[in-house]
Amino acid sequence: MKERVTYGARTFVPAINKEEIAAAVKHVAEELNRDYAGKEPVFLVVLNGAFMFAADLVREVTFDNLISFVKLASYSGTQSTGKVKELIGLEIDVHGKDVIIVEDIVESGLTMHRVMQQLREWGAASVQICTFVHKAMKLEYEDARPKYIGMNIPDRFIIGYGLDIDGHARNLSEVYELGE
Repeated sequence: MKERVTYGARTFVPAINKEEIAAAVKHVAEELNRDYAGKEPVFLVVLNGAFMFAADLVREVTFDNLISFVKLASYSGTQSTGKVKELIGLEIDVHGKDVIIVEDIVESGLTMHRVMQQLREWGAASVQICTFVHKAMKLEYEDARPKYIGMNIPDRFIIGYGLDIDGHARNLSEVYELGE
C-alpha cells in the first residue's frame, strides 16, 4: 500500500488494504449465499462507485442471479449535494423479483431511500441494500439501513476501490482516507 496519494491539493493516507477488502467481500458473499440459496435475485449495481465491489462480490456468490446497473449521483467533491438525480435507468423488470442494491458507500441513505422507493413502485418483491462501506453514524433514512455491510467506518472521506474524488482514484486497489 502506498504511504499516501495526492489528488489536487488533498492528501490521502492508507485506510483499508487489499486483504481487508477481500475479507469484507467474502463475508458479505457468505451472508448472501445463505439468504439467497435457491433464489434468483437481481443485483442492482449503483454506478460508478460500486463497480469494483460488485465485480468481486458476484464472483463469490453461488446462486443464480441477474445483474443490472443504475447510475445516480448526489456528490460533488467531498460533500453530498443533498439531491439525487437519476442518470441511467434500470433495464430489467423487477416486478415480483428480489432485488439486492449493491452500493459502494451508504452515509445519509438519501440515494438508497430514493432507489428503494422507485423499486417498490415498480413492484419488487423485496429490496435489500448491500454496501462495501457504511457510515452508520450519518444515516438519516432508517429504511435505507443496509442489511449486508462489508465494513462500518468512521466519518472520514475515502477514495479507492471504486470510490472517487471528482472522478479520480477509482482505480486504486486499496482505500485511502483524507489526511488531516
